[in-house]
Amino acid sequence: MTSPTSLESLMQRAEHLIGRLESVLPHPLAPPDWGVSIAYRYRRRGASGWLQPVRQVAPIALTDLKEVDGQKERLVRNTAQFVAGLPANNVLLTGARGTGKSSLIKACLNEYAPIGLRLIEVDKSDLVDLPDLVDLVAERPERFIVFCDDLSFDEGEPGYKALKSILDGSIAAASDNVLIYATSNRRHLLPEYMKENLSYTHTDDGEVHPGEVVEEKISLSERFGLWISFYPFSQPEYLAIVAQWLRHFGVTESVIVSARQPSLVWALERGSRSGRVAYQFARDWAGRDHASDVVIPPSGDAPAPDGLDRV
Repeated sequence: MTSPTSLESLMQRAEHLIGRLESVLPHPLAPPDWGVSIAYRYRRRGASGWLQPVRQVAPIALTDLKEVDGQKERLVRNTAQFVAGLPANNVLLTGARGTGKSSLIKACLNEYAPIGLRLIEVDKSDLVDLPDLVDLVAERPERFIVFCDDLSFDEGEPGYKALKSILDGSIAAASDNVLIYATSNRRHLLPEYMKENLSYTHTDDGEVHPGEVVEEKISLSERFGLWISFYPFSQPEYLAIVAQWLRHFGVTESVIVSARQPSLVWALERGSRSGRVAYQFARDWAGRDHASDVVIPPSGDAPAPDGLDRV
């Protein structure tokens, strides 16, 4: 006969075992408090995931972004259609690093959040749970952008198939209040290799049949209805972005003039004239003491000294 002490110990061990099992077994995705934030991150631990509210959303505005007017116009138009309940496309933003791809999406969120736009950021490793996220928000009145930053896949990654099905191809289509916005430094989201060209077949009539492996690799990008490309900035564009961010930080026009040459040197040291580099320089320059700066306004179109106009 089991003693009371032994029975109590057995019950405690059983409860401990059940607790450990519950921590590894998957739980249904629960809705967050939708009134807490306009942006959420999908988090995953073990077999369970949840939406974590973003307490401080980056306060970037559309007017903060310069020298990307064409890209801005296309993304704003698509987002406005989406928020208004009109047909709109999933978007792939590709191109040079630091040119404002992610910032433009954040600015669109801030612009349209007052009329119901929300954003859910998902890491590419968690895209396998994308169907659950789509089901979770399907009945909500808000409009949701699922945001995947710096998207690219290696061979065999599971999130590739899930994203491909949601974009186009699954028997269960995404609800009309969800769009996918993704950024990437390359348009083709899977790596391609020269050896794959060997799978092309040349026939007697001259027809070329592309290898199926190559078709599979480019099919994901093609499922985004809108492609928006970004390009490296020229020196005048870079300087205009520097000036814009310095004004954003409250720097006076005379100090902005004195920042021209240092900003070019900064870009030379970083090896890039991107918007990100301009923003980082502006933060550094705006935080300095410029009381002793000697400002010499530029004369006409005279080139900068030491060849820095070509940085």
